Amino acid sequence: MTHRITAIPALIAGSILALGLAGCASPEASETEGISVVATTTQVADFTVQVAGDAAQVTSLLKPNQSSHSFDPTAADLAALADADVLVINGAGLEEWLDSAIEASGFAGTTIDASSGVVLMEFAEGDDHAHEGEEAHSEEAHSEEAPAGEVHDHDHSHDEAAHQDEAQPAEAQPAETQPAETQPADEHDHEHSGEDPHIWTSAGNSIGMVEAIADGLAEVDAANAEAFASNAAAYIAQLEVLDAWIIENMDQVDPTDRLLVTNHEAFGYFVDAYGVTFVGAVIPSFDDNAEVSAADIDTLVDAIRVSGAPAVFSETSLSPAAAKTIADEAGVAVFSGDDGLFGDSLGIAGGPGETYIGSMIHNVSVLVQAWGSTPTAVPAELTQ
Repeated sequence: MTHRITAIPALIAGSILALGLAGCASPEASETEGISVVATTTQVADFTVQVAGDAAQVTSLLKPNQSSHSFDPTAADLAALADADVLVINGAGLEEWLDSAIEASGFAGTTIDASSGVVLMEFAEGDDHAHEGEEAHSEEAHSEEAPAGEVHDHDHSHDEAAHQDEAQPAEAQPAETQPAETQPADEHDHEHSGEDPHIWTSAGNSIGMVEAIADGLAEVDAANAEAFASNAAAYIAQLEVLDAWIIENMDQVDPTDRLLVTNHEAFGYFVDAYGVTFVGAVIPSFDDNAEVSAADIDTLVDAIRVSGAPAVFSETSLSPAAAKTIADEAGVAVFSGDDGLFGDSLGIAGGPGETYIGSMIHNVSVLVQAWGSTPTAVPAELTQ
C-alpha cells in the first residue's frame, strides 16, 4: 500500500490557528472573578473555562505538552488547590497522583468528575479494545476512586454508543472487528484491565464531560447556574459541529486505510467512535511511562508492515525518538513535532492545539492527510 504524505493544507492550518486565537480563552488560567476552580488536565481546564465564562477563576494544574501520567505537582500547584472552591478532574483513573496532591494541599472543596458524564470503555485482560458500550459508568465506581472532599457525580450519561450507531458509516467498524493481524496489541504482554481514561479523544464524549462540569458548577454556584447552562449549550453546539466534521472527514477515507500507530494507547475512544483500526503503539500501555521491550518493538514493526499502515504518529507531549526508530525500521513516515498528535495534553498558547477543538481539528487533519485524502474546510462555527 502506497500513500503520498504531504503537508497539511494551508486552509486547514490557517483555520486551526484562527481558532486558537479567536475567542477561546487559554485553559492555563483565567483572569475573572467568582468561585475559584482548579482543573487537573488541559482538556478539562478548557472545558471548564468554556462553561464558567466570567463566573469563575480557572487554573489548570497540567500545562501544555505535559504528560498527565507522570505529573508531579509543584508547591504553587498545591497552593492553588488548597485555595480552590472546586476541583474538576478527568476521572476514570487518569490522575493517579491526585490523592496525594489533595492530601498534601488540604483541599476540602467540591470535586466534579467529568468522566461521570461518559460511558467508559472496559478492558478485560488480553482484550485490548473491547468496548462495553452497554454498561454505563456506575456511581459506585466513581465514589470509590474520587478524591477527598464533597464529590458531585453527574448521572446523565452521554450515550456514546447511540451516537456511533447514528453517525458511523456501516462499513467503518471499530478496531475490535478488524482483521486480527492489524491488532498487535493482543500479542503484547502489556494486558489491560479496568477502564480507559483517555475519554476526551471522542468529540461525542467531550459533550458528556461538558454536561457533567456544567451541572457540577451549578450545584456549587446556584446564582450562576443559568449562565453555566447557557455557556455549556453554546459550546456543546460547537462540539456537535466538530463531531460531524470528523465523521465527514473519516468518511472520505476507505476504512481499510484508517490505520493508526501511536506513541501510547491514548486514542481508544477515537478509534471506537470513528471507525479506525488500531495497529499498535510504541508504548503498548495506557501509561506513557511504561517500559518498552525489544519484543514490543519487533512486534509493532511487523504489524506495521503486515497492515500497510503508512506512518507512525508521535504525540506532542512525548519524545518522538522511539517512534522515529520504529518508523525507520518499518520503512514508513513518522509524524512528530508540529505534525504530531495532541494526546494527553493540549498545546501551547497561539498554536493549533491551544484549545480542545483546535487540537481535534489538527489531529484529524494530520491523520486524513497521511491516509491519502484532503481534509475538508473547517466549519465557520469552529473558527469563531
